[in-house]
Amino acid sequence: MRGRVPRSRVTHDRWLVSYADFITLLFGFFVVLYAFAKADQKKQMQVSESIDSAFRSLGIFSDSSRRPSTNDRTAAGKEQPAIPMNIVMGEDVLAPAKVKDDLEHIQRELEQTLSNQVAQHTVSIQMGRDGLVISLREAGFFNSGSATPRPDTVATLRQIADKLGRTPYDLRIEGHTDNIPIHTAEFDSNWELSSARATHIARLFLDLKAIPPERLSAAGYAEYHPVASNATTDGRAENRRVDLVVLPRTRINFAASELPHSTGGWRKITDDDAAKQIVQPSPSSKQ
Repeated sequence: MRGRVPRSRVTHDRWLVSYADFITLLFGFFVVLYAFAKADQKKQMQVSESIDSAFRSLGIFSDSSRRPSTNDRTAAGKEQPAIPMNIVMGEDVLAPAKVKDDLEHIQRELEQTLSNQVAQHTVSIQMGRDGLVISLREAGFFNSGSATPRPDTVATLRQIADKLGRTPYDLRIEGHTDNIPIHTAEFDSNWELSSARATHIARLFLDLKAIPPERLSAAGYAEYHPVASNATTDGRAENRRVDLVVLPRTRINFAASELPHSTGGWRKITDDDAAKQIVQPSPSSKQ
C-alpha cells in the first residue's frame, strides 16, 4: 500500500515577521533620537554653568544675581535656562552699555569743568583700556624732580576729586616718568619719584575726604609705561605724568575651588603693546 504524502501547509502571515522587525528598528531609532536630545540639553546646561563659574571667579558677575536657586531648577521638573548677566561696577550692577555711557558722561563733565587745563595741555582726558584716564602732566602740577603738587593746583585736584567721588568706580593713581635717570637726596631712581607722586595725590584726595579710601590705590611705574617716544623733548614731557584711572571694582579669588582654565600659553600684557616699538634713546643723568 502506498504511503500518504503529507500536504504542505500554506500560510499567508509571513509578512508579520518583516513588520515586527520594522517596528523594532523604528522603536530603536526614536529611542536614540530621544537620548541625543536629552544629552544635548544636559551639555548645554553644563556649558552654561562652566561659563557662569568662570565669570563669578573673576568677580565680573555677582553670585546672587547669577546663580539660579534650587527651587527654580526643580520647579515643574525643569531646569531653568541660563539668565544673561550684567557687570558689577562698584556696589551697583550695570549693563556693559550703561558702564560705557556712564564713563563717557563723566568724561564730558570733566572736560567741561577742566576746559582751561585741557586747552593748556596740562590735563588730558581719554578712554583707555581699563577705563577713563585723566592724565596730569608734570609741567602743570609738579616742579621738576619734586613729588609734591604745587599749591596752585590743589583747586584743580579738588574739582577732579569731587566729580569722581560721586561715582561708584575705583580710582587707581599711577605715577610715570621719562627715561632720564634721577639721583637726588630725596629720590634714588624714577621708581621712587613716580611712586611718591602717585602717593601724594592719593593722600591729597584722602585729606579732601572726597573719595573713600577703599576705592583708592596708588602705584609707580617709573619710565616703563610711556605714551610717547622718549627720543624727543615733547615726548618725554608727555611721559612725565600722573594718570588717574577710573576703573571698575573687580575681584579674582584665587582661593576659590573653581577657576577658569586656559589652554594657551602665558603672555605678559602691558598697558600699551605699541610702546614696545618706541625707540629709547641713550639716557643721560638728570641733575
